[in-house]
Amino acid sequence: MTKAKSRHKLVSRANDSKTKTRNSVRRTTARKAIQVTEPAAHQQPQPASQSTTRHQSKKAHIIAMLRAPSGATIEAMARTAKWQPHSVRGFLSGVVRKKQMERSAVLWSAGQDRGRDQVMTTAIRRKVRCAIYTRVSTESGLDQDFNSLDAQYDAAQAYIRSQAHAGWILVRTRYDDGGFSGGSTDRPALQQLLDDIRAHRINVVVVYKVDRLTRSLADFAKLVELFDAHGVSFVSVTQQFNTTTSMGRLTLNVLLSFAQFEREVTSERIRDKIGASKRKGFWVGGVVPLGYQAKDRKITIVADEAKTVGHIFRRYLDLGSLNLVLADLRRTGVKTKLRRLCNGKTIGGIPFTRGSLAAFLRNRFYIGEVRYKGEVFPGEQSAILDRALFDAVQSKLDRQRTNHAKAQQQSQSLLMGRIFDDRGNRMTPSYAVKNAVRYRYYISAALIQGQPDKAAKLNRVPATEIEKLILSAVRKHLAGKSPNKGEAEGSDSLNDKELISAHVARVDVKRDHLAVHLSVNPDQRSGERDQELSSEGDTRDHANPNIMVVPWQKTPSKRPREIILPASTSSHSDPRPIRAETRAKLVSAIAKGRHWLDQLIAGTVTNVEQIATTENCTVRQVNMTISLAFLAPNLVQAAVDGRLPRGVGIANLRDAPAEWSLQYARLGLAP
Repeated sequence: MTKAKSRHKLVSRANDSKTKTRNSVRRTTARKAIQVTEPAAHQQPQPASQSTTRHQSKKAHIIAMLRAPSGATIEAMARTAKWQPHSVRGFLSGVVRKKQMERSAVLWSAGQDRGRDQVMTTAIRRKVRCAIYTRVSTESGLDQDFNSLDAQYDAAQAYIRSQAHAGWILVRTRYDDGGFSGGSTDRPALQQLLDDIRAHRINVVVVYKVDRLTRSLADFAKLVELFDAHGVSFVSVTQQFNTTTSMGRLTLNVLLSFAQFEREVTSERIRDKIGASKRKGFWVGGVVPLGYQAKDRKITIVADEAKTVGHIFRRYLDLGSLNLVLADLRRTGVKTKLRRLCNGKTIGGIPFTRGSLAAFLRNRFYIGEVRYKGEVFPGEQSAILDRALFDAVQSKLDRQRTNHAKAQQQSQSLLMGRIFDDRGNRMTPSYAVKNAVRYRYYISAALIQGQPDKAAKLNRVPATEIEKLILSAVRKHLAGKSPNKGEAEGSDSLNDKELISAHVARVDVKRDHLAVHLSVNPDQRSGERDQELSSEGDTRDHANPNIMVVPWQKTPSKRPREIILPASTSSHSDPRPIRAETRAKLVSAIAKGRHWLDQLIAGTVTNVEQIATTENCTVRQVNMTISLAFLAPNLVQAAVDGRLPRGVGIANLRDAPAEWSLQYARLGLAP
């Protein structure tokens, strides 16, 4: 023990001696830093100009003032040398820097531990770009001058500054998510951070705590995988752990498990609180219905909107149909409630759809009740409607639903509920009566709901024609698929409705075909995949054996005009009919020419000059227009019917030959 104590005292004295020597060297270096270096003995002094000599004398005078026991201020040295203060500071800094460099060179040559290669490596150290991510779950307090996001950012920024010796620098972009839960990664700032990581703009992600990045263990595993794939490190300021070791990863997983547990417990507590509040009839937030407004966590009635609510309910009782009410509301300009979000954006203020109108008429909130998980409780809000009106509307809606179900069962429309347009909209049965004949159609539901922009271009198809095509194709498919005669006869014994119900799951109406999705039983699925039709009329889509492609095109509603065919030597290569504008001008010119000719024959006018003066045109224009009165009757009739080919107009027919056959030859048309 005595020898150990003596050895300890000797080591302490040696360390104290080294410390005193080091401090003495530092003080000596600081004094010598302000000395002027004399030229070496072997160097020959160079002749200097008068201005250079004056400049050196000023420097020497500044050094002398600094060496004085009383010292001198920067301002005093500047006045003496007649320099600016910043020039004096620059001169002194240069002298000190020069002395330090000389000392470093001496120490390197003396063999200090730090080598020249290490110094050069430190000088060119790679910069590490750091990004700070901050998050809070609620928006409360974000309007303060210094909120939680700012506190997290300042703590992370201080940590990055402490690592400046390692080349850490902070990127300018801030990644702040205010009012976003950590239960998912659907956050704008986090997604921007991940995009920058994929673009290799970030080397280190710094957060205040791990749960600021995510509270989900699965999401964190995906994020760490993304970080590792792009060589990005992850740092938590207040939680020290090392993910390169098994114990560090275990610690991180435990922290995230507790964070996820805390989030789930909080969610359950909030849901229980909402359920208890709704059972007592309290307003706990959500979408405010039309006719009400939320203020100070209370629901109050808006008088103008309340009148609109009563009007809609009464109109439904009067009209008795959702489609008629929709048309009436669009005609009168009644729209859904316009709501302003906390970010300044607005939603709503659009026309009602069939679904939103049905939900509106079923809403018990308007009679002062609250529905929660299938139960109805009295609410704290005032009722807008009286119960008699609301019950009458509910009774009518129930009868309409029952009648709709019966109509579906008794309807002649075999494809009801199974046919869709090219955009996936369901097509519903409709009909039109013309000359005491009923014509059935399938029409897109988007048109019925007053949304033509969402309907496909082919949104109305003839029901009878479509059903016959599909029935024929399905029977042919079943007949060719059945290996024995008994099964084929069994499919023939089914009526049309049973056949569609048993074998057709869906029909998609395309521009040039019908895609028929066949119903497949699980025990027949494998056999139908391997079987192929060998007949010439195979209509199945071999990319999917359960879909039949039936060629079909809708018949145009208007018959095409049959134009006068050009002769074999005709110069008219365009087979399309004359444009409507050109036809109208031609027919008008022919009528005007005949009218002027009748005036000349009847003696109403004496000459063409009088017509030109009256019509404010030239004599030549009158003569050319009158020549149209001598066209062949068939050409005139073709012009009236719009059967002339495109390219024939007033310019071609003016001043035509008197002989009709020559007129056809001039136009290049077959007589």
